Amino acid sequence: MNELRFQKETDASRYTLHRGDDLVSVLDYRDDGRTVAMTRAYTVPTFRGHGYAGALVERAIEELEQSGDRKVVPVCWYVADWFEANPSRRGILNQRS
Repeated sequence: MNELRFQKETDASRYTLHRGDDLVSVLDYRDDGRTVAMTRAYTVPTFRGHGYAGALVERAIEELEQSGDRKVVPVCWYVADWFEANPSRRGILNQRS
């Protein structure tokens, strides 16, 4: 089985997940220096149903938690659903006042 490779492509404002040489999932974002708005999670249709988008969101959240200087705004419905399914990770969410 091909190993999954996570990348942050800052110039393209996206995180990507590759399996071997294949791009399987993309997570687009907007970073304003305080918050990261996760705007779209997308999995290439032929790779759907294998949990790649969830793995990509989890790795992106882990990276942001480690840096500790940004909050997340889950604009994309998939990212919002991911946080609903992972309530212990909600500490990184941007709290609206």
